[in-house]
Order: sequence, then C-alpha cells, then structure tokens
Amino acid sequence: MSSFSLGQKTHVVPMKMHADNRARFLKEFKTPDVKESSLIVLRGGASKPIDDSDIEFVFKQESYFQYLFGVKEPDFYATIDMKGKATLYIPYLDPSLQVVFGKIQPPEYYTKLYEVDETRFMGDLAKDVAAADPECIYILGGVNSDSGIPFAETKFDGIENYRVDTGKVVEALRVCRVTKSPAEIEIMRYVVGVTAEAHKAMMRAVKPGMMEYQLEATFLYHAYYHGGCRNVGYTPICASGANCATLHYGHAGVPNDKQIEDGDMCLMDVGAEYHCYDGDLTTSFPANGKFTQDQRDVYETVLAMQRGVEAAMKPGVLWPDMHRLAERIMLTELKKRGFLQGDVEEMMKAHMGAVFMPHGLGHLIGLDTHDVGGFPRGYKRINEPGIKKLRTTRPLLAGMIITCEPGVYFNEYTLDPALADPATEKFFVKEKIEKFRKFGGVRLEDDVLVTETGAEILDDLPRTCEEVEAWMAGKDYHKL
Repeated sequence: MSSFSLGQKTHVVPMKMHADNRARFLKEFKTPDVKESSLIVLRGGASKPIDDSDIEFVFKQESYFQYLFGVKEPDFYATIDMKGKATLYIPYLDPSLQVVFGKIQPPEYYTKLYEVDETRFMGDLAKDVAAADPECIYILGGVNSDSGIPFAETKFDGIENYRVDTGKVVEALRVCRVTKSPAEIEIMRYVVGVTAEAHKAMMRAVKPGMMEYQLEATFLYHAYYHGGCRNVGYTPICASGANCATLHYGHAGVPNDKQIEDGDMCLMDVGAEYHCYDGDLTTSFPANGKFTQDQRDVYETVLAMQRGVEAAMKPGVLWPDMHRLAERIMLTELKKRGFLQGDVEEMMKAHMGAVFMPHGLGHLIGLDTHDVGGFPRGYKRINEPGIKKLRTTRPLLAGMIITCEPGVYFNEYTLDPALADPATEKFFVKEKIEKFRKFGGVRLEDDVLVTETGAEILDDLPRTCEEVEAWMAGKDYHKL
C-alpha cells in the first residue's frame, strides 16, 4: 500500500484514505438525477509564478482535489466515473527537463503512488471524455464560501460540446468535508500536535528585546525541523504589546517587525500544515515570563470564556449559542474585574461583547484553515455585531473539528464608537478602560474535535497563568 510521510517520526498517511474519500463523495453525489454515463472532471491546483517572474510560489494542492486524490504535484486533472473509476491526467514533460527537475516519472508511477485506477497524459483527456460520451460532465464551479474567489476554470478541448453542471460536485464535497474520517482525524492530531510544540518553543524562546519575527522564525524552524511541516496554513500572527489588538497582524504592511518590550503581552496565532491539513492555535503570554495583575485579569477572562464554551460543546449545539455564551462569560468577568458596570443581560442586548471581541468564536478547520461547509442550506450569517463574523451558524456534528478562539481586545476602532454611544457608554468604567488603551489583547485558541458525547481538545498547551509561567521558566507544567 502506498502512503505519504516525510520520514523519521512524521505521520504516515495511507493513500487508501483518499480512495475512501472518493467512495464517500460518490455516495453523497449519486442522487437519482445523476445518469450512469455521467463523468466528473476535476482540475487540480496549478503552479503559480510570482507576479511576472519565472519564480514560483511554493505549491499547495487545491483542497477539493487533495481531499479526493492526495496529489502533491501541480497541474494535474482527474476524472471519476459513476462506477468509481478514478483516472489521473498528468502534464507531459520533455525528457530534456530531467536535467532541471530530476527523473520524469511515467504514468504508471502515479497510478501506484496515488492508488488510482489509471494515469494518462493531459493530451488524452479530451479523447477519453469523447469516448465515454457522458450525458453530463460535472465540474467544480461557483465561488469559495469565505473568500468569494471563483474556482479555477476546468477546461479541455471540446468541453463546450457537453452539458456541464458546475454546482453539484462542490455541494457534495462540502458535505463530506464537514466531518472528518478517522484517518483525517489522525492527521489533524498530528499537525495540531506539531503546532502546539512549536508554540511551546516560542514561549520558551521569548525575551524582551527580541523582534516579533524571531518568534515567527522559531515556530517555522520547529514545525519543519521536528514535524516535517514545510508550510503554514496562513500568514503567522506574532504580535506584542498594542499590536495584539490587531486581529490579523503580521501581514505585509506590519510583518511582525516590532521589538518586544519588557511588560508586553505576546499573542501568537500560527498553524503548521501537513499533507495540506492545517493546525490553528493561539497562545498569549507575558514577554518576561511573569503575569502582572492587569495581564492576569484579561488573560483569565479569556480562559474562562474558552473553558466555558468547550465544556458546553457537543453534537446538536448551535455555534451562535456558543458565541453568545462566550460573550456572556466575558462580560460577567470584565464586570467582576472592574472594567464594566451594570446589568450583564442589558450589556448583551447592547452588543457589548462585540466591543471587546469583534470576531467570531471559531471556525471549521481541516484542509483549509477556514474550512468549508459552514453554511449549508437553511443556515445564513446572523447580522448582529460580532456574531456576524462567525464562519458557521450550523449545529455541531460529531466528527467536526472547530477552533474555539475567544479573545478580549482593547482596540480604539471598537472602543471609541462604543464610548461615544449613549446606549453603551454607561457600561464602561472609564478610568479602567483608559488604563488599558495600549494593552493590546489576549486570544486563546484550541482545535477541538466534536465527539459523540462532547468535545476533545486536540492540543496540549499550558493554559492557566501558573502553567504558562512554569513552562516559560523551564518547568513541566503537567506536574503542577
């Protein structure tokens, strides 16, 4: 049997997992309206040059193609017929290119490697489709549900001569990818584990005077050297001080380039990637290894939110209800700690939670960091502050993996309007809020598997203040 791994202690992924994924997909796809002569034609991810240069981005496979085939190379196509026969189509490469790329493998190599029925050259695709004479060709169409970016066009000579359906494939695949198979869960356990260990390496490495990007480099080194994770799932967020209040800090305009100061909180949101599956964890910790009382007040508020939600997670629970639970815990804690005043239920009605947590509680995760399937038919975004940022409003299902990432931030772009609004201004203890203007924020993020009876946290990280301080001091937090 063929498999994917990067040797040593890295996780072994059997290619049979992708064959099982194809069988699961066909079972979902083959409704009575699908004729037996139909054919599914899929386009894999393409190699992409950097702007107008001849240098290419590091390749990551298109997620739906990865789910079905596990192919690591770019520029492949594939077909699946209604009996389940899977055929890969590979680009023809001139033998002279072996000087540049190494040995060019024959089609039979890919048939064995990826455990498909047959592999042929791209030049055979059009005539093979014509020979099959399909009643309908089904392709990926539409747009990504989060980004709004359209799928790359599936094209070959003569496709315009067939009836083409662009919606049914992606609809069936979204259903399949929402819950993970046992083999997928094991990949996620591995990549989340690598991610957690790399976060712990950052916590041990940090010192006032370092640059934020040095912590990013620590993560990247640890995840690749120890875990075989060449890529990350998204641009690393390695923030300190006031930067912690910027939700997607670390982009090209602010590339983790601040010097970390004594007294700063640090917020690290980074996830490793393995076989195209993503981890996504966030840790927050004091730069000097010791929490001040102010830092503890905010941190313990967020930890109470996270633990309260995770204790309530189980199949059937609506994710918007978990978001509201997190907000209610936050407002209760902030009132107790002297940031807010008044009735918590009135604060909920005034959407005070969105002032301090302007993002959604969490999102599905798997082959994409923001995984697909969050809005099946009948479920839409809820147009309320904060909660409208949720990437799913559906009930939890056993087999889902979802992030739980509450936060509390002191961001002028949410604070100032709320302080100027009579409906919300009355809830603030203003002297306290002003003191925290440059604090930044705290976020804690776990990757959580929904089980038949509740939820399982896939990462092992120091989370209490005492555990964080012990780990940063070189001690084993498990022994506290």
